[in-house]
Amino acid sequence: MDIPFTTKARPDTGLYNAKLGIWLFLASEVMLFGAFFSAYILLRVGADPGAWAHGLMNVPIGTFNTFVLILSSVTVVMAWAALKAHNYSLYRNCMVITIACALGFLVVKSFEYAEKFRHYEVWMKDGTRMTGHIDYQDGAVKKHAYLWNTKTLSKKKIESIAFTPDAPNEWMPGQYYPPMTKEQLEHVKKHDGKGDHHHEAITIKSADIQRLSAFVPAHSTFFAIYFTMTALHGLHVLGGAIVLSYFLFRGRKMWQADPDHLTNRVEVGGLFWHFVDLVWIFLFPIMYIL
Repeated sequence: MDIPFTTKARPDTGLYNAKLGIWLFLASEVMLFGAFFSAYILLRVGADPGAWAHGLMNVPIGTFNTFVLILSSVTVVMAWAALKAHNYSLYRNCMVITIACALGFLVVKSFEYAEKFRHYEVWMKDGTRMTGHIDYQDGAVKKHAYLWNTKTLSKKKIESIAFTPDAPNEWMPGQYYPPMTKEQLEHVKKHDGKGDHHHEAITIKSADIQRLSAFVPAHSTFFAIYFTMTALHGLHVLGGAIVLSYFLFRGRKMWQADPDHLTNRVEVGGLFWHFVDLVWIFLFPIMYIL
């Protein structure tokens, strides 16, 4: 028995079944992400002055990923339009680009996450706060410490760390400068904005550290909601890429059996993909810029 309205529009809604279903699904998705965006706004507004982390995100990487997703939105529309024009070869090429953009977005995001796990903020007992990297020696190879915290220092009985500070951060003015000397501060300022993060390390005694945390969810409310929202969005990107990949690799058989059926499915997948892109367009400015 054939299911009605799989390719033809229903007379009462003007939509075929899958298109009606995707709009209902996207309505639930709007409520899901709307709740997270509302939570972000309430947490940001309710934060104490100077307590909300700002300026700690990699804006160029976020901008690059934004353009990647915008490009994927264009190519998924082109893939659907190619099917409407009965040009399967163009559809296949456009879909390959769309999936490549999705995977590229996830790869870039994974590198960005990894950098957050190696980037630290240290709270000194005298009230000083600094951001930077912890350097340690492993034989003759210098590496950045990965996911260390205050408990790590105590557990490994580390008496001091070599800390390579970032340039002064605008969201914590007046708290950055000690314990660096004037010469060390000038060295950091000299390289600020030039992409040189390999400044001279300063030695910090573990006994002088009140708290040490990588840029992980436990660091602050900002990073807790940042990882929650971007990870949820990343799962949607992965899910969308899997669905579009199915249409790409199984598309030839579907096209030969019923061209309209494949065309409608690609349109539905494209609607979901546009929603995923739209969520990121909102996520990028509030997380990286504002």
